Amino acid sequence: MTTPTVDHTVPATDENLHSKWDGGMDPVLTVSPGETVQFECRDAWDGLIEADMEPADVPKALEQREDGMPITGPVAVEGAEPGDALVIEILNVEHDDWGWTVFRPREDEFGLLYEEFEDWGLHYWELDDGVGKFVDGIEVPLDPFPGTIGLAPPEGEIRGMAPPHDAGGNMDTKHLTGGTTLYLPVEAPGGLLSIGDGHAAQGDGEICGGAIETPITVDVRIDIDRGRGIEQPQYHMPGGPSHLSDSPTYSTMGIDSDLMEAARKATSSMVAHLDERRGLSRHDAYILTSVAADLKINEIVDRPNWAVSSHFPEDVFPE
Repeated sequence: MTTPTVDHTVPATDENLHSKWDGGMDPVLTVSPGETVQFECRDAWDGLIEADMEPADVPKALEQREDGMPITGPVAVEGAEPGDALVIEILNVEHDDWGWTVFRPREDEFGLLYEEFEDWGLHYWELDDGVGKFVDGIEVPLDPFPGTIGLAPPEGEIRGMAPPHDAGGNMDTKHLTGGTTLYLPVEAPGGLLSIGDGHAAQGDGEICGGAIETPITVDVRIDIDRGRGIEQPQYHMPGGPSHLSDSPTYSTMGIDSDLMEAARKATSSMVAHLDERRGLSRHDAYILTSVAADLKINEIVDRPNWAVSSHFPEDVFPE
């Protein structure tokens, strides 16, 4: 992959990190629309997991965690205002040579199958030559992405780092990798973009509550779609959401505390997209989504909100 020219770099130093979404936070950098920024990002637990740890060591390490998950930013974009959408072209994502995956014990009630596991679980990964090395010679292909990428809430509002919210955040959506363009609704002046929570690989759902967690660098080109007026994240991928499809794909996301409602929101936004951007009637758009779009759960562990995407293959159109 060709390394893009970077206009600005935001290093993962303490003064450039935060652990909450705050619409009144001062930006660490202000950029012009169309500029490229490299975000350097620490791992989700800020280096507390080490290679020689056993699962029983994890809660002891967590006792040293003073703040929540550290993310890099925020970066303001000149001229971005509520009602606009920030257009974030993810140009490149690079991971470190190590990573880790943890699942929590039953008493923490975190992860899809938490009731089935009494104790902590941990795997420390060596990441090399495009794969993560697991047990018994198993190798997991790597496709790194930021688990957390989002904008600030309206001025005067503060949100926790998890779960995801209308302007993105801890979406844990594996499709937000190099080549994808993400659209986020602007809720505060400047947008205030932050990125972190590096993942080297993850399945849709992040079912145990963890990916291959690792430090990353993320290169993005940031622009503004003025007056776009979307209500929740949307994204465009150069290919399909799985190896079964190589079509360019447009996706709409639904985030809600009810999984069915999240699916409804994703589907409703897809119908609106086909109506407004592709010129279909809502009637035709609804039928087309039923026969051509795929619904996928992207995140089902960051309670109380879940993330679902509707994936639409663009090769059904004649152009």
